[in-house]
Amino acid sequence: MLNFKNNNNYALITSLLFLLFSINITNAKSAPETFANLAEKLSPSVVNISTTTVVKQKSREMPSFPPGSPFEDFFKQFDKPGNKKRRAQSLGSGFIIDESGYIITNNHVIDNAEKIMVILFDDTSFEATVVGKDPKTDVALLKIDPKKTNLKAVKFGDSNKLRVGDWVMAIGNPFGFGGTVTAGIVSARGRNLSGSYDDYIQTDASINRGNSGGPLFDMKGNVVGINTAIFSQSGGSVGIGFAVSSNLAKQVTDQLKQYGRTKRGWLGVLIQEITEEIAETLGMKTARGALVSSATQGGPAEKAGVKTGDVIIKFNDIEIKNMKELPKVVAGTSVGKSVPLVILRDGKELTLNVTLGELELAEKENLIGQTSKKNVKVKEYDKLGFTAEELSEENKSKYKLKNIDIGVVITSIKNDSSAQQAGLNVGMVIMRVGQIEVNSLDIIDNEIKNAVKQKRKALLLLVKVENGTRFVALELK
Repeated sequence: MLNFKNNNNYALITSLLFLLFSINITNAKSAPETFANLAEKLSPSVVNISTTTVVKQKSREMPSFPPGSPFEDFFKQFDKPGNKKRRAQSLGSGFIIDESGYIITNNHVIDNAEKIMVILFDDTSFEATVVGKDPKTDVALLKIDPKKTNLKAVKFGDSNKLRVGDWVMAIGNPFGFGGTVTAGIVSARGRNLSGSYDDYIQTDASINRGNSGGPLFDMKGNVVGINTAIFSQSGGSVGIGFAVSSNLAKQVTDQLKQYGRTKRGWLGVLIQEITEEIAETLGMKTARGALVSSATQGGPAEKAGVKTGDVIIKFNDIEIKNMKELPKVVAGTSVGKSVPLVILRDGKELTLNVTLGELELAEKENLIGQTSKKNVKVKEYDKLGFTAEELSEENKSKYKLKNIDIGVVITSIKNDSSAQQAGLNVGMVIMRVGQIEVNSLDIIDNEIKNAVKQKRKALLLLVKVENGTRFVALELK
C-alpha cells in the first residue's frame, strides 16, 4: 500500500495521474488538426465533368387569327413546324483511377450525353468516351487520352473497414464551383435507397448538386465512396449525403473495364422478407434469411434443387440475415462459379451446390420471374375470410389468368377478415398452404387443425400475384 505522507510516493502518484490524463487527452483528440495536406495531395486527382445533351422540344401551338390580321404575320415567325432541339449542359464530378486515363463518375452525370468534357485540376480539358455504365448502381467508367499530361490517380480503399463516426472528406464540383473540399463523418453504413444492389455510405460531409461522381476519401487518402445522392427538400445540403461504397464501385468498374458492361451472378429465385408472423408459421425461432416464393424454371436455383417455401440462410458461406442481403452477395459472385447454398426446409438445414448464371443474360432472355410448372392440383377454401374456385377456362378468362395451370382463384373477400387484412384480393391464385401443396379440400382443414394443436397464431399461404408469387400469413381468429 502506498503512503501518501511519503513525498516520494506522492510524487509517483502525481506523475502517474499526469501520464494518464495526457493519454486520455491524446486519445480524445480524434479530429484532425487540418485537412489541408490531404486536400492538397488529392485535389489533382479529382476532375470536373461537363456534358452536353440534345433535348427535343415540341413546338408550341400558336394562336390563330383571321386572315389579314396584323398579328398573323407577327406570330408566324415563332411558329416552326416539327420538334425543336436544344442543347442542355450539366456539371458533375469524377476522379482518376488510372494514369492511362480511366475516370469514374456517376451514370446519371453522363447518361444520354452527346459530348463529355473532363476538366482537370489545372483547367486542362479533354473529351471523354464512355467505356461502360451501370444504371443499377449509378456508376460509369470514362476514358480520356492524356497524351503528354501526367495524370495523378487515386486508389480504392476498403469500405467495409469504415466505422460509423470515422472522418471522411469529399472533393467535387458543387454548383459548378470546382475544387471544393468538404469534410464530415460517416453517419451510417449499408443504406438501401431503392435498388436491389444498393450499398450506400451516409455522411454529413456537405454534398450538393455537382458533387455527383466525386470521391469520398478516408483519412489515409483512399477512395471509400462515390458521392451520388443527397436527401434534401430544398435541393441543398442538409447534412444527409450518400456515397456508393468503394467495394461495390470497384467490383462494378473492374467489370466495366474488362467487358464494357456488368456481369452479375444470377441465382434465379423470387424472394421476400420473412416477417415474425411468417417465421412463426415456418417454425423458426427468429425471422432471418430470404424466403423463396418461386424459382425460375430451368434457372440455377431450380437445377440445384431449391423449391418454393425454402428459406435461404447462407450463400457461399455468407450468412443471409435478411432478404436485402441476398441479391448483393449473389451479384458480387462470379458467373459460372459453384457455391454452397444452405436452406431451411421443413425445419431442417440442407446444403445444396448451385452454379450461378448471368443476370444480364437472364434479363435479356426475359427469364426473370418465369416460375417452374409442376403437375400439382391446388383447391379452394373459404373459412379464413375468402371464397375461391377451382381453376377453369371460365374463371381464367374472367380474371385474365395466363400461364397458370394449378391453384384456386379467390372470387370474394369478407370484410374485416384475416384475408382482407393480409391484403388478399379477388383474382389472386392460392397455390400452397404452409409447406403443403393443396390438392384436396381437406388439406386446408388439416393445416388449420395442425396450427391450432401447435398453438400457432397464423397460417401461411402461397399466393400468385401480378408480378410473381408471395407468401401471406393469415391470422387464425
